[in-house]
Amino acid sequence: MKLTFARLGNMHIAGKALFEALGIDVVLPPPPTKRTMSLGSLYSPEFACLPLKVNIGNYLEALEKGADTIVMVGGIGPCRLGLYGEIQRQILEGLRCDFKMIVVEPPQGRLDRVVRQLREIIGPQPITRYIRALHLGWSKLASIDTLEKLALELRPFENSKGEVSFAFEAALKCIEEAGTPKEVTSAAENGQTAMKSVCKKTDSDKPRIGIVGEVFMVLEPFVNCEIEKRLGEMGVVVLRSIYLSDWIVEHVVKDVFRILRKSKLPYELAKPYLCHFVGGHGVETIASTVDYAKQGLDGVIQVAPFTCMPEIIAQDILPTVSKELGIPVMTLVLDEHSSGTGVLTRLEAFVDLVRMSRRARR
Repeated sequence: MKLTFARLGNMHIAGKALFEALGIDVVLPPPPTKRTMSLGSLYSPEFACLPLKVNIGNYLEALEKGADTIVMVGGIGPCRLGLYGEIQRQILEGLRCDFKMIVVEPPQGRLDRVVRQLREIIGPQPITRYIRALHLGWSKLASIDTLEKLALELRPFENSKGEVSFAFEAALKCIEEAGTPKEVTSAAENGQTAMKSVCKKTDSDKPRIGIVGEVFMVLEPFVNCEIEKRLGEMGVVVLRSIYLSDWIVEHVVKDVFRILRKSKLPYELAKPYLCHFVGGHGVETIASTVDYAKQGLDGVIQVAPFTCMPEIIAQDILPTVSKELGIPVMTLVLDEHSSGTGVLTRLEAFVDLVRMSRRARR
């Protein structure tokens, strides 16, 4: 078996470590490029959202490299993610690709379902090997999220443009090469030190902007035109509403072990504006915007794929939140035709608006 999966931010580092520790060959698709987008858009339904198109491009490029098994997550509720596993299977079969697709569905409190799905991927394994593999994969994922948070905080204070990003990428490479959790921790600590060393005084007052929206669009820099990096280099401290480790704890771990209570905070924060589940991250988008307003952030940017129903609902509600709580909000709706230049122009205009709003409040 040569297994592959779609890229999502830096998740591939942890995913590769997990599967390889279980004795599985992993064939990673190359980082997304225009070719990835073109392949996915060519063979996907026109009005499918951008994540599906990028995933199709990822799979085709991985199959070209010799992959024969694809792992895809499933979903439930109004979001179309739950359909995408089957849609992707049919698209690839229509192209006469030779592969096996395994769709990992949400556990919904069924631990036996999780075990059965894992065995379908990796076969029977000693429990100790599962534990070691999970420990290594989780340590990499948590360390990557820690470094990403630090990069968002430090980038506006770097001595020269791009130094924090360079140190961050070097730290990611060390984490990817680490073979034990102890080595991962050491690599992460060295990375934090390196990132801090290229920054000047970090106590000056900078604009703070929160990023909310659909998980794939928020976490994958290629599809969101690297808005976090661009904002940081404009002198903006960025806060992100979603991190992969937090998402896994909330939607996988707590879903498997029902004795762990899921957080009700998003629904409590969103309740004055949106009081029920609408699929995807619609409720979380509203809740995070409310939370950022209460924290005193200077603005919020919603990132959504074109035709995404949960984010369209949230987008219609956000102007009310913005008006009532006094926080500027901008929505970026992106598809395969979006350009980095156009996104940069909108970001520059929004940052100017945020700075004027800060001066007016003072």
